[in-house]
Amino acid sequence: MAFVNRTEELAALDAWWKSTDPRPAVVWGRRRVGKTALVQRFAEGRRSVFHTGAGRAAAGELAQLSRQAAAALPGRLRDLAARPYADWDDALDDLAAAAEREPLLLVLDEFPEIVNTSSDLPGILRAFLDRTLGRTRLRLLLCGSAVRHMTALQEQRAPLYGRFDLSLSLHPFRPHEAALMLPDLAPADRALVYGLVGGMPLYLSWWDQAADVADNLLRLACRPGASLLTEGQLVLATEVEHGEYPAAVLHAIAAGRSQYNEIKDHVRAEPARTLDRLIELRLAERLTPVTETARSRRSVYRIADNFLAFYLGVLSRYRAEIERGLGKALLPVLIDSLDDHLGAPWEEAFREHLRRLAVGAALGPDIVAVGPYWSTGGQNEIDAVVLAGRDRHPVLLGEATWTRTVDGGRLASRLWEKAPALRIATPWAVRPGSDDTDANRTDRPDPVRLALCAREEVRGAPPGSLTVTAADIFSP
Repeated sequence: MAFVNRTEELAALDAWWKSTDPRPAVVWGRRRVGKTALVQRFAEGRRSVFHTGAGRAAAGELAQLSRQAAAALPGRLRDLAARPYADWDDALDDLAAAAEREPLLLVLDEFPEIVNTSSDLPGILRAFLDRTLGRTRLRLLLCGSAVRHMTALQEQRAPLYGRFDLSLSLHPFRPHEAALMLPDLAPADRALVYGLVGGMPLYLSWWDQAADVADNLLRLACRPGASLLTEGQLVLATEVEHGEYPAAVLHAIAAGRSQYNEIKDHVRAEPARTLDRLIELRLAERLTPVTETARSRRSVYRIADNFLAFYLGVLSRYRAEIERGLGKALLPVLIDSLDDHLGAPWEEAFREHLRRLAVGAALGPDIVAVGPYWSTGGQNEIDAVVLAGRDRHPVLLGEATWTRTVDGGRLASRLWEKAPALRIATPWAVRPGSDDTDANRTDRPDPVRLALCAREEVRGAPPGSLTVTAADIFSP
């Protein structure tokens, strides 16, 4: 799999490396997000010892670390094959001595797996850092997929609290970053792939860009043991370490039970803790109308990870039949269901694009929020509303439709029909006491702009509108 993107993360690691006597760095994120690939790319050209924990007994972890150190640091006086590290103090002291004159990077990947059998290691590291401060050029980098464990390392009561100079949380690629993994696809096809597998680099690398959608889904989803079938079960089984009924909560949301009480009734338990963990992992998301606070009674939940939404919302309903060998027969039905499924991830990709434009100041000054809007009862839904200023006034209304082309004039009319719910006037005002005719209207340009989005083309958009297509959203 080719390494792409992660320029900001590499820059942060490089700055950490170049600082004087840096304390440890920690890199963490979900499985498959590319942590190991990032750290390996960063380690290229640097003296480094790379050890991956595998839940071995402490003696086994130390023996493997000894082999890694011997291979990375040949010609040293100590023969690590004959005399491997006896304990973690021995290992750290020896590697600190190897870094007395020039920097040495020590990567402890899957750190939670090491701690599982060496529970005193965080305390040993704290004592080591205190006694060697300013006396070695050893750079220590801890990496792990158990998100709860990696965040707990940095909490106030943890032995290593306050001893990290860099904390780097790795997230899946955003749409324009995922495009780097799919250079041979047309933008509209990139949108489809991203809507199905999301931004995990590994999942994106599984997609054969030379094959069509049917061939890819047959290979990845419609055969017993296919990659996406297996991965869906793995995510449900491994990503959430704590909380009650995480799979049941996710299934409830995927089935359309988006409100808290609906989820609670479905799982027959209090889901608050589990929902918080799912949100922390970015598997689920709590959505509120962008004009309201996070505690709004209008809050709803959605599956935030595109792949998991596809697996739970579409693929899992056919899983049993696929495992029995019917995948090729039901493939046309699966493909027919994609358009209904892809609308939601397309809308979120559209909002993500607007956020990217806002950061680049392309939407005007003082942008403070980009998000969906709906009024009481789910009426007047607007895919994207952009707010600006301390008073959070709307400056842009946006609508995204999962069609190849769209009539911009009709889409604009639908948006203006919903605008009064946000207390936004239409682009014209009717003179008091007159009938609503073109002759009696006074054209008054409204300060609110429209953004109209389709996969390939927006036709006949009103002047001044921002038109967005997959070519814009999925442009690296």
